[in-house]
Amino acid sequence: MDKTWISSPRRRLAGRFAGIMPEGLSAETRPQADHAYVTLVSNPDYLPGAEALLRSLKLTGTAADLVVMHRGLQPAHLARLRAHGARLIAADLLPTSEAFDRTHARGALHQRAAFTRGGKPDFHTPLDNFIKLRLWQLDYDRCIFIDADAVVLRSVDKLFEMPELCAAPNVYDGLDGFHRMNSGVFTARPDQRTYRDMLARLDRPGAFWRRTDQTFLQHYFPDWQGLSIHHNMLQYVWFNLPELWSWEDIRILHFQYEKPWQDHDKVRLMRPLIELWRAIAAGHPIPDLAAQARPAA
Repeated sequence: MDKTWISSPRRRLAGRFAGIMPEGLSAETRPQADHAYVTLVSNPDYLPGAEALLRSLKLTGTAADLVVMHRGLQPAHLARLRAHGARLIAADLLPTSEAFDRTHARGALHQRAAFTRGGKPDFHTPLDNFIKLRLWQLDYDRCIFIDADAVVLRSVDKLFEMPELCAAPNVYDGLDGFHRMNSGVFTARPDQRTYRDMLARLDRPGAFWRRTDQTFLQHYFPDWQGLSIHHNMLQYVWFNLPELWSWEDIRILHFQYEKPWQDHDKVRLMRPLIELWRAIAAGHPIPDLAAQARPAA
C-alpha cells in the first residue's frame, strides 16, 4: 500500500498555495493537509446539511481538511460554515455551452428524466451538480467527496488509501442498483489534466447526462471500484430493502431524496433516521448505533 502521502502530511503545501487558485475557484485560506473531505453547497437551503456533515466528520477525529465548495452564499452563510472549521472555496458553474445548460436546466432535465421513486426538493438545481468536477482542480493529493445531505457515523479515513475512482453502488429500491454508482460519496485524486479532459468529454454536441454528475462520472470512470453500500447507505434502503440495513456496519448515511431538515410526506416512515440526523445537527455526539431502532422486515 502506497503511504507516501501519509508520511509527509504537509508535503508540497508550501509551494502549492500562493493565493491563486485555478480559474473558477477562489479559496479563503491555505490547505492545512494534503488530503481533504470535500462537499458542495450550491445554495443556502443545503446549509443545515453541510453543518451536520461537518459536525459528524469532526466527531470522527479526522486530521484531513474539511472543504466546502460553495456558490450563491451570503457572508452570514459562510460564517456558519467557517465556525465548523471548514476551508471555504468559492466555485463557479462549469464553463459549459448554452445548449448544454438548457438541456440540463431543472425543468428540461426533470421533464426528460423525471424522478419517479422519490421527491427531489424544490431547491435541487441539477446544473449545479456538475460543480463537483471542480474537485479535480483542488490543491490536494487525495480527496473524498461527500454530499451535503449525508452524515458520517464512523471514521472513513481509510478511503484516502483507496484508488480513484471508488464509489458505492446506487442501491435504494432494488438489487439492480448494484450495477450503478452513486456519486454521493467517491474518492478522487485532483489533477488539472483530468479536469480538462473531463470538460472536453462532458460538453459535446447532443450530450445528455440523465443523472448529471453521477451519470457522467460512471461514464468517465467505467472501471470504477465499488465500495460497500455501508459507505454510502441510502435512506430508502430503510423501507425498500430492510434486510440490507445493518447499524453495525454503516459508516455514511445519505438522505438522497427528501432531506431530514424538511417537513415531507415520509417523515413518519423514516423517523428513526431523521431523529439520528437531528441529534448530530444539534451538536450531540453520535448516538449509540447498536441501540438504534431496526427497520421493519
